[in-house]
Amino acid sequence: MSPVPAIRLLGPADAAVLANVAQEVFDNELDPRWTAEFLADPRHHIVVALAGEQVVGMATAVHYVHPDKGPELWINEVGVAPSFRNQGIGKQLIAMLLSRGRAVGCTEAWLGAEESNTAARRLYAAAGGVEEPMVYVTFELDGKT
Repeated sequence: MSPVPAIRLLGPADAAVLANVAQEVFDNELDPRWTAEFLADPRHHIVVALAGEQVVGMATAVHYVHPDKGPELWINEVGVAPSFRNQGIGKQLIAMLLSRGRAVGCTEAWLGAEESNTAARRLYAAAGGVEEPMVYVTFELDGKT
């Protein structure tokens, strides 16, 4: 079992924390300009799990408002390095994001998961999430369709 990592909410001045990320935490390489934009936006939230100086887990979310609903937190992604999986880190990351959502006045949090992603669905259930039927629809915006 790997050492227990520290869980931390990042802010606008924390881009350097993301300079040392373990494999498979994010889907792709981090882009410095998007990282800076994300961290500078007060509606974007990222929580990381740190084993020493290395990011071994992360979860991101966005809080938003709508004219007829209270603020909501959309959890975009959770990623944990393979050697740190099944240790409760994902659950801790989600718990901190939910706490952040409460702190900024969100009345609900939600996320989408592919039906075939049973590991993620187990994590979300363990974190207190309740599945509801949903249709997942995507739109390509880069001119391919």
